[in-house]
Amino acid sequence: MRIGEIAALVGVTSRAVRHYHHIGLLPEPARHANGYRAYTVRDAVLLARIRRLTEIGLSLDEVRDVLADDAGRELAEVLGELDADLARQEREIHERRQVLAALLETPLTADGPLSPALTALLEGAPAAGSPAAVKDREHLALLDTAVGGAEVYAALRPLAEDPGAQALYERLDELAGAGADDPRIAPLAADLAAAVPEDALAVIPEGASLSTGFGQALLADYPPAQREVVRLVMEALTERMRMRMHGPQGRTS
Repeated sequence: MRIGEIAALVGVTSRAVRHYHHIGLLPEPARHANGYRAYTVRDAVLLARIRRLTEIGLSLDEVRDVLADDAGRELAEVLGELDADLARQEREIHERRQVLAALLETPLTADGPLSPALTALLEGAPAAGSPAAVKDREHLALLDTAVGGAEVYAALRPLAEDPGAQALYERLDELAGAGADDPRIAPLAADLAAAVPEDALAVIPEGASLSTGFGQALLADYPPAQREVVRLVMEALTERMRMRMHGPQGRTS
């Protein structure tokens, strides 16, 4: 195979192949007498492996490390792994199409398109003009695109339908211009944390934290007093989740 043929077979550009040669990621094959490179099936397998690894987010240096670990394996083994990768991609595409089909059946809203589970949660919530409630909807819509936590949304349904939730939002709105030392912060945080159902804690992914990049960005979206409320609520929920998993004996001094 020539360079254009192997590039077309694997689904990359000839320029990418030359770049991989230049950085030593893809060894240059032997050349014919006319000077053209002569690529083999093994070259195509290696190039396909490079493409797949870069598609899942690895840097070229990371790809180099993976390929070094693969050195010496039989061609059949590498082909089998590539086939398994393709099968996984097919499953992912099928799952995404199922989600898309559900979205197409869901009426579009100002927040949408949203997953059916989140749409059901927001439809069950009372209409509110609260700025804090609007911000909550925005954050949920953002999380929906990232994780789509259907179980979490179902568990939060009782809280969304609780008439008392509106009063909590109003108390949070009142802190919009307050400082981080406002005495209303701690009582409101305690009430908000207490309002989160136990069922919701059971389905929140382990490791969810405000220390992540998203968590820090979420906190930065609030003014000082409200930010402190959210931080205290997350601390309280994290402790409740730890107690559910490990019990009192898991407490550290």
